[in-house]
Amino acid sequence: MASRTFNTGSGMTTRPSIAPQSSGGAVKARQLVSGPTNAPKTFTQGKLLSLTNASGIKKSHLHSQLEQLSSNLADTENLLRMTAVQAEAMRGLGSWHGGMFMAASKVLGEESVKDAPQPK
Repeated sequence: MASRTFNTGSGMTTRPSIAPQSSGGAVKARQLVSGPTNAPKTFTQGKLLSLTNASGIKKSHLHSQLEQLSSNLADTENLLRMTAVQAEAMRGLGSWHGGMFMAASKVLGEESVKDAPQPK
């Protein structure tokens, strides 16, 4: 069993450790969580450059997508404006046709009444 030494102010005291003693279980658990101990903790310059390049490429791709989206939104806005103008023109055209149908109905209605036999 392992023991630990403490400074109590009046001198050094040694007590037995209450931590479980095993064959490196805590060390193995730490290695599983943090990965192998021989893994580098910092990026090498080449890896850092490749990450910078990758993020630059991603930013460039996102920028081009944003430009495409902006262009598509501008096209949609223009199409909506044209649709509003055309809808107003269709409304006028519908009114004009409605007037023509009413006039034709009045003219044809009077002729059909004159030609119809009178009830006795």
